[in-house]
Amino acid sequence: MTPEDWPSVERIYAQGIQDGEATFEIATPSREVFDAGKLPVGRIVAVDESDAVRGWVAASPVSSRPAYRGVVEHSVYVDREARGRGLGRLLLDAFIAAADAAEIWTVQSSIFPENTASLRLHEAVGFRVVGRRERIAQAQIGPHSGQWRDTILIERRTP
Repeated sequence: MTPEDWPSVERIYAQGIQDGEATFEIATPSREVFDAGKLPVGRIVAVDESDAVRGWVAASPVSSRPAYRGVVEHSVYVDREARGRGLGRLLLDAFIAAADAAEIWTVQSSIFPENTASLRLHEAVGFRVVGRRERIAQAQIGPHSGQWRDTILIERRTP
């Protein structure tokens, strides 16, 4: 992922926000805010035959404490028009390889239980369900606006 990819990354991120099944965020951040919150390792984009960005993955540290230096929370987003073609799997496989090489020992995420495609994808690449966080937050926009939402906490540990 390069600075030149940002317009496409932001567009795909905005789709996830609008769809209401990917995040509690209500707006995309600026590129500077996004960059400041993401680790340099594992920032990856997937491009199609025309070199258009169709998906991305990135991770944030879960804590600034040294004991958690190898624990990250990741996000993976795929363009609406490119879903169901295996890009999520390609992105996650590349991300896991980069995380393992960087000695990241735990990758975690929270997924809405209704997002069954994401849950199946993560299970297929070695993530396990840790638990369900009931009524963890209230959606502010999108189709679930005003509703309390559960999330499924998943993780992958380096073998």
